[in-house]
Amino acid sequence: MVKKVETYKSGPFAFSLNYDREKLIGQLVKAKVLYNTIAEIPILPNLASRLEEDLIRKSIFGTAAIEGNPLSEEEVNKILSEEDVKGEIGRAQKQIQNLKEAYTIIKKIELSSEPLLLQEDRVKNLHKIITEDSEGKENLPGKYRNHPVKVGDEQHGGIYTPPKIFDDIKNLMSQFIDWINSPEVLEEDPAIRGALAHYHLALIHPFSDGNGRTARVVEAILLKSAGIKFVSHMLANFYYKNIDDYFWTLSPAQRSKDYNITTFIEFFVKGLILSLETIKSDIFSWIRKFTIKDYYIYLRKNKEISQRQLDLLTLLLEVCEKFTLKDLFEKERFAIVYRKVTERTARRDLKLLQGKKLLQIDKEGKFILNYEILG
Repeated sequence: MVKKVETYKSGPFAFSLNYDREKLIGQLVKAKVLYNTIAEIPILPNLASRLEEDLIRKSIFGTAAIEGNPLSEEEVNKILSEEDVKGEIGRAQKQIQNLKEAYTIIKKIELSSEPLLLQEDRVKNLHKIITEDSEGKENLPGKYRNHPVKVGDEQHGGIYTPPKIFDDIKNLMSQFIDWINSPEVLEEDPAIRGALAHYHLALIHPFSDGNGRTARVVEAILLKSAGIKFVSHMLANFYYKNIDDYFWTLSPAQRSKDYNITTFIEFFVKGLILSLETIKSDIFSWIRKFTIKDYYIYLRKNKEISQRQLDLLTLLLEVCEKFTLKDLFEKERFAIVYRKVTERTARRDLKLLQGKKLLQIDKEGKFILNYEILG
């Protein structure tokens, strides 16, 4: 359950499989049922691609923000949407560009019938990609540090001092690769193996900067290779949204006498389930929108609604926004449809759509799509 490795300067280091399986078995079963449900939902390729791209954007924002990147989600999305950035860019922008490249690697990972064996060179290369030209002078992209660092603070479980010297780090990384690829670890649930890699890489803290980002990308690669789609991208955002708990759960195991890592694994499984539930909800929501849009087209073909009314309904499916009669003429997105229409005609459109139960009026007196039109 626990593999101890002696170091020169930092005492014993433990690779631990010691977590409360009985406590977590119900949650793991729930996660598997959710995943199998999602896997069986027929998803059009363009929908799957849109969903993955959206999750990648959120994940890159989350994993960067955990490490203190100051850019807003909107600023991150702008960088990710640009093919080539001209001129000099700041450190924060470069971090996002680097993560974009790293996530391209995750995206290319294919499902395998055999567990993906992690290689030390892959971890180093990922770190090189993630931190190239974006960190402090002490950081050497793709190379282990040879100086002590401190991690954490008193508000999040205390300060932790990882292994201090190059020789210890080099030895522990070699031992880590052997251990994460060992039969004992390969017998674990593939999702748990990803969490174990994340946790122990964070504890070794082999690099000067970018350790958290590297550990989370390694976790994502192992999840993706095991066929756990979408979740690999969502977890980084879960960690960001629960950042206090994230730091708390990383801290206690190395201080416990039996190296019990239940706290972190339980936190990871909670994130796994919440991510799967969100993905399931998103997929059903998108499928519902596609079905409703097809219903609108059916109504148009049967001349039950006009082309203008179809355009309004289709627009509302995209923007998911409440609106008033006034908004149809003053908001640019609606004015595209209604700029050449009189107020009387617009009122008639809204009355007809409301009569067909395609639109509803909420408590504020605003119009909103009826997403339950098909039950």
